[in-house]
Amino acid sequence: MDQKIITLYDEYTHSSISRKDFMKKLAILTGSTAMALSVLPLLENNYAAAATINDDNLHTENISYKGVDSEMKAFLAKPKGKQHLGCVLVIHENRGLNPHTIDVTKRVAAEGFLAIGVDALSPFGGTPADEDKARDLIGKLDPEKNLQNYLLGLEYLRNRKDGNGKTGCVGFCWGGGMSNRLAVADPKLLAAVAYYGAQPKTEDVAKIKASIMLHYAGLDERINAGIPAYEAALKKDHVDYKLFIYDGVNHAFNNDTSPTRYNEAAAKLAWQRTISLFKAKLS
Repeated sequence: MDQKIITLYDEYTHSSISRKDFMKKLAILTGSTAMALSVLPLLENNYAAAATINDDNLHTENISYKGVDSEMKAFLAKPKGKQHLGCVLVIHENRGLNPHTIDVTKRVAAEGFLAIGVDALSPFGGTPADEDKARDLIGKLDPEKNLQNYLLGLEYLRNRKDGNGKTGCVGFCWGGGMSNRLAVADPKLLAAVAYYGAQPKTEDVAKIKASIMLHYAGLDERINAGIPAYEAALKKDHVDYKLFIYDGVNHAFNNDTSPTRYNEAAAKLAWQRTISLFKAKLS
């Protein structure tokens, strides 16, 4: 698919552009409204087509914990019958806690961890089915309260009797930026993984105590513009970090529900590296 189309879709999913205006621009790029409508299913998430984790060996449940102004909803997964598990907080993209993020939470649990996927939109009643509405609601979250709600999620994990008190986080897109923010804000965090996420302020990098892993897509100019300053600060402040750029792949390359952006080879390699970090730091 033409990279211009993928770039347009990325801009649409990360800005306030309306669906109507996006479709107009897509029609211009594809040559007609009919062609735009035929291309659209290849761009949008298709949860039915994605790989899923078998639940037979996992205990899963919907849980909640006390947030700043409301109860925070989350999906929990862990290996059945296991105790003293390393704990991982999974942070969704800017469309809320959707089926893909729930499945990622299961994937983390299948690797031997206690994992929760927190619904950042809990203050609004939870993630709506309409992804455009979810994106709009993400933009209405109070940034500081949202950060505190995730910090409280990490404390919830540390206090679970089936956990070992060691916590890490992994976030994707919007969640990748949040993963970086949690690394800055929580000195008890042991590992933070950010997939194509916005970088924190360079002056805050010195606060990071966790081991950091950063996954970037080679074609993601929007996010990659912040890499040089972030890496320079990580080096200057002697933060333990690893940074990987996957050439020729797009933002959201890990999302196997997005057929035009998903890259199996890059996703598998990044996942292996992510789990290796968690096993080293949280076991």
